[in-house]
Amino acid sequence: EEYPDSTFVEDVALITPKCAIITRPGAQSRRGEVEQIESVLKSEFNNLERIKAPGTIEAGDIMMVGNHYYIGLSERTNTQGAEQIIPILNKYGYTGSTVDLNDVLHLKTGLSYLENNILVVCGEFKNDPVFSSYEHIEIPNKESYAANCIRVNDFVIVPLGYPLSKDKISNFGYKVIEVDVSEFKKLDGGLSCLSLRY
Repeated sequence: EEYPDSTFVEDVALITPKCAIITRPGAQSRRGEVEQIESVLKSEFNNLERIKAPGTIEAGDIMMVGNHYYIGLSERTNTQGAEQIIPILNKYGYTGSTVDLNDVLHLKTGLSYLENNILVVCGEFKNDPVFSSYEHIEIPNKESYAANCIRVNDFVIVPLGYPLSKDKISNFGYKVIEVDVSEFKKLDGGLSCLSLRY
């Protein structure tokens, strides 16, 4: 109860195949969550890194595409945080680059990578030249919440209640599973925010 946003566990750690990186949330009220998650991840990962002040970064602003990580610069993730995390990623053989955000809380609020060069996009990302080399599944603006989805094996998990988005993703050959996360939406939390995947 001390950390009511801690259900959005994705923001406090970035999990890569070679290391875990403890972030430093941009929201002051969430900073205490990092000690809690660090104690759990220490038992799972030999390589544990950490972002330090004045850098702030929330992993909802980070999208992995193969060995490259896109880092959204937002109200929660600053340039100093990106400048710390990119060298950490480089240390483990990955690359990283920044993306300026305008209208969304986090990068993955309007963007999800489904593998095979396919992005689910909405809003400001539909015409962003940074992502022009990818094939797009465009989510209608009125269903923008569904742009935050997760691919797991042959399935794509999407929020319940967005039929146009479900159909668009299904039409690309994905099996779609719908999950009711409407209570989390009330707190601006997306589907991917609720888990650490590794």
